[in-house]
Amino acid sequence: MIDLRLLREDPDRVRASQRARGEDVALVDALLSADERRRSSGVRFDELRSEQKSIGKLISKASGDEKAELLKKTGQLAADVKAADAEQHEADEETKRLALQLGNLVHPDVPVGGEEDFVVLETHGTIRDFAAEGFEPKDHLELGEALGAIDVERGAKVSGSRFYYLTGVGALLELALVNAAIAQATEAGFIPMLTPALVRPRAMEGTGFLGQAAENVYHLEKDDYYLVGTSEVPLAAYHMDEILDADKLPLRYAGFSPCFRREAGTYGKDTRGIFRVHQFDKVEMFSYVLPEDAENEHQRLLDWEKQWLTALELPFQVIDVASGDLGSSASRKFDCEAWIPTQGKYRELTSASNCDSFQARRLSVRLRDGKKVQPLATLNGTLCAVPRTIVAILENHQLPDGSVRVPEVLRPYLGGREVLTPVAK
Repeated sequence: MIDLRLLREDPDRVRASQRARGEDVALVDALLSADERRRSSGVRFDELRSEQKSIGKLISKASGDEKAELLKKTGQLAADVKAADAEQHEADEETKRLALQLGNLVHPDVPVGGEEDFVVLETHGTIRDFAAEGFEPKDHLELGEALGAIDVERGAKVSGSRFYYLTGVGALLELALVNAAIAQATEAGFIPMLTPALVRPRAMEGTGFLGQAAENVYHLEKDDYYLVGTSEVPLAAYHMDEILDADKLPLRYAGFSPCFRREAGTYGKDTRGIFRVHQFDKVEMFSYVLPEDAENEHQRLLDWEKQWLTALELPFQVIDVASGDLGSSASRKFDCEAWIPTQGKYRELTSASNCDSFQARRLSVRLRDGKKVQPLATLNGTLCAVPRTIVAILENHQLPDGSVRVPEVLRPYLGGREVLTPVAK
C-alpha cells in the first residue's frame, strides 16, 4: 500500500508507475476520489459530533420551549451523525479496497516493459563448452533418474503432473543445499526460521499475493487458509501490528519452508523434470530495515545471492527486472539467472526485491525512532529454491559418464562425496 499523502501530492507519479506496470491507470483517479470522500465525510462527522456535544451541554441549562426545541434538534442531529458515520465508514472501506489494488511505486531506474525487457547488469562464471569436451550434455531429468535422485513418474502417479520425489542422493542433495544455505545466511547475521506453510488471508493479502498473483495461490476454502508460495509471506507477517524500535533494526530472518504454486498460465511450459513444479522447498532471506537503508539492503541481498551461486560454481547473470514483471509489492527486483546447458539459456534461480514500505503499511509494521512512529521497509531475497538449484547443479557439473561433480561448498554436507555416481540398474 502506498502513502496516500504521496498520492494526493503527486498523482502523476503514481499514474506513471501504474502505466509502467501495464496496470489500470484509472484506478489512481478512483482512489483519489474515494480518499477525498473519506476525508470530507470525516470532517462532516466531526463537525456534527461537535455540534451534538455543544447542544447536549445547553439542554441541561435550558427549560420550557427552548429545551423542547433543543431536544428536537438533538433528535435530528443524532440521525445526521449516524448517517455521516455510515458515509465515513463506507468511504473508508472503499479507499482501503482501491488502495489494496494499487501496485507499489516503480523505482525510477527500473527498465520499462514486459518480461523480456529486462536489462543484464552482470555476468559471472564461464559457460562450459561441452562440444570441446567431446560429449553431449544430458538434461537434469536424465541425469537425476540415472543417479536414483529424481522420480517424476511416481510423483505424477501419486499427486499428478508437476510433482516429484527426490530419492537417495537427490534427497541428500536437497538437505545439503538447505544446510549450506542456512549456514551462509547465519554467518551473515540472519536468524534462521522454520515458518508456517498455512496463513490467514490478512497475511497473504498484506504481502501482496492476493492481487495479480492470486491465480497462483492455493486456497483452502473450508478453513479460509492459504498455502504459501514463499516463506516471504509468514516472514513479512511475523511482526504484523507491531512497533519495532529503530535501534533494533535491521532485523534479518532466513526462512526455510515448503512452497506451493498453482503455476496457472504455464500450460505446456517447462513440463519436463523439476524446473517448474507445484511444491518445492526454499530458503528465503527477509529484512526489516530503516526506509533510508532499503536500497543499500537490496544490494546486500543481491550480493549474498551472488556469493551463494558463486560458491555452487554456477555460471549466472544478474538482471534488472522490467516494470511489467515486478509483481505488485516490489519497487525494484534483481534476478540471478543460472545457465542451463540443455536449454541453452539463463533461467531464474534467485530474486531480490525491494518493497520499501509497501508491505509494512498493509501489515501495520512500524518503527519507533524517538517520538516518531512510521512504517519501516521490507525486502526479500531467495537464497536457494531447491529444485531449480538441483537442475543447475546436475547439468553444469555433469561428467561424460553421467556422474556429477559435487561443488566443494556442499561436500561437508554430503559426507565428503566429491562425485555423485549413477546407480546400478
